[in-house]
Amino acid sequence: MPLDETVLITGFPGFIAGRLVERLATEGGHFLLLVQAPFVTRARVELERIANQTGMPFSNFRILEGDIAQPNLGMSQDDLAVAISQPTVLLHLAAIYDLALARDIAMRVNVAGTRNVNAFARLLPNLRHYHYVSTCYVAGKRKGRILETELEHADGFRNYYEESKYLAEVEVEALKSSLPITIHRPAVVCGDSKTGETAKYDGIYYLIHYLRKWPSVLKIFNIGNREVTLNLVPVDFVVNSIAALVRDPKAIGHTIQLADPNPLTTHELFNTIARRLKGSGSRITVPASIVQFSLMLPPSPRITDLPHHAVPYFFLQQTYDTRQASALLDPHGLRCPPFSSYAGTIVDYAVLHPELQL
Repeated sequence: MPLDETVLITGFPGFIAGRLVERLATEGGHFLLLVQAPFVTRARVELERIANQTGMPFSNFRILEGDIAQPNLGMSQDDLAVAISQPTVLLHLAAIYDLALARDIAMRVNVAGTRNVNAFARLLPNLRHYHYVSTCYVAGKRKGRILETELEHADGFRNYYEESKYLAEVEVEALKSSLPITIHRPAVVCGDSKTGETAKYDGIYYLIHYLRKWPSVLKIFNIGNREVTLNLVPVDFVVNSIAALVRDPKAIGHTIQLADPNPLTTHELFNTIARRLKGSGSRITVPASIVQFSLMLPPSPRITDLPHHAVPYFFLQQTYDTRQASALLDPHGLRCPPFSSYAGTIVDYAVLHPELQL
């Protein structure tokens, strides 16, 4: 990234945004970080760490206190003037990721907030590239193979998180004809493939924690599904992919799905994790219909640690085409690693850190 590049990022000091700033800072440039008031102190500490780690002068970072859900992103007039005049790259990561998210909050932050960022993007006179981070789950309840060129549908959603990200992406998509936009759709993001570090135990961690809680069960019963895959991507692949395309003009106008082109079925995931924990897979596969019914019973979350809102993700037959992502990332030497290559790292981290310190 050229030294004269100025990048404005929303969502800092979130897990992905924080790692992305650190990754980009190794290449130089200047950074404007839109940070909500309650996180300003934490953001300063994180920036000091990044400056020390990368050798980037602390003066190259500037925190802009604000909120995407507010007009003008909640910035003061002075900060707004700086935010409009300087950025050449805009990275919008701020959102609330919660499968149990209430509708009013989802619409206010994820939809109206993105609408505010879009309006802000139109004000930037030096904008070269606008990157929006969406999710593969804008596909909602659609079944089958989801193309990167597909978006609008009427199949419904499993929760307000999915719906709000879908509605937000629709608005960003509409700007592609007038702004230099790339949309990134990660699948289920898990920990770092090399260190295992993560910020949240959801997705695949529900299965890991279930197997840790009931070790005797994994010797016998596999509750996975042979037909349904769970698409996992390590956070370092997501961060490196976005960083590689920050100034790649070939990415402009494209939507790319940051997903595993060959994801494992939940049955395979179960055995992969079981082998790491106990050295062997299970002997009996429980019929999917029985598993799904059992997991939705009222007492199930207390027994399995799998909340009801997460259950549908283990039973919907949905895969994600990655041809556009591959065409753009292959020249940068980036490919999503198979889960089997880093499963041990992910499982070991969860075992060593039963409670995350955030």
